[in-house]
Amino acid sequence: MSRDARWKALLELLVERGRLEVEQAAVELDVSAATIRRDFDQLAEQQMLVRTRGGAVVHGVSYELPLRYKTARRASEKQRIARAVAGLVAPGEAVGLTGGTTTTEVARALAVHPDLASGTPALTVVTNALNIANELAVRPQFKIVTTGGVARPQSYELVGPLANGVLGQITMDVAVLGVVAFDAVHGAAAHDEAEAAVNRLLCERAERVIVAADSSKLGQRAFALICPTDLVDTLVTDTAVDQETVRRFEEAGVRVLTV
Repeated sequence: MSRDARWKALLELLVERGRLEVEQAAVELDVSAATIRRDFDQLAEQQMLVRTRGGAVVHGVSYELPLRYKTARRASEKQRIARAVAGLVAPGEAVGLTGGTTTTEVARALAVHPDLASGTPALTVVTNALNIANELAVRPQFKIVTTGGVARPQSYELVGPLANGVLGQITMDVAVLGVVAFDAVHGAAAHDEAEAAVNRLLCERAERVIVAADSSKLGQRAFALICPTDLVDTLVTDTAVDQETVRRFEEAGVRVLTV
C-alpha cells in the first residue's frame, strides 16, 4: 500500500470513528505499528489530525478533511445524487457550482448528460472550484466561468473579495450547493467562512438553488452559514434520510428528492 493510500485510509477511519489507536490501525491496514506511528506524526505536522499517546484523534470539532482524501466517502450515494441533479438542469442554462465532492460528481454527471452533448453553449458553468473548472474545460459545448480569488488547498475553491467582481456582474438560472451541513432551521453551512461567503453570493445571483447533500449532512450544523433554508428550492439526497427530516424540510418549503 502506497503512503497516499495509507493516509487516505487512516483519515477515512479517523473521521468515521473520531479516534484511532496505532496497533488497531496497523492491523486494519496490514502494516507495521512503526509505519502507522510515522504516518500519524507526519499527518499531525500537516495539522490533519492530533497525536495522542498511542494513537490520534480528529483535528477539533470543526475538522475538515481535505477534498483529495474525501472522494471515496459515500461515493455511490453522491453519484446517484449527481445524476438526479443533472436531470434538473435544462440545456442552455447558466449553472453555478460550488466546490466539494458531491458537486464534483454533479459536474461529471452534467458532462455526460445526453441532453447537454451539443449547443452554443449547451451549458454555462460558473464555479469557484478549480478542480471542477479543470474537468469541464475540455468540454467544448460548455462555457466555463471561474470566479477568481485565492485558492484554498483543502477544497480547491477560490475565495475572497476578488470573486465579488465576477459574481456581481452575472446572473444564473440555478446554483448547486455542496454543503457540510444542512438543517431545516439553521440553513446550509460550511466549515470555512470565506468559502461560505462566495457560496452565498452564488445563491443570491441564481434564480433557484439546489442543495446536493447525502443524508449524513442533514440535520447537522457547521460554523459558517451559506444561506437560510428559505433560499433553497430543492434538496437532493439519498434514500437513507429519515422521514422526519424530510418532513421538516418540506414544512420549511423545500422540495425534497431522494435517490
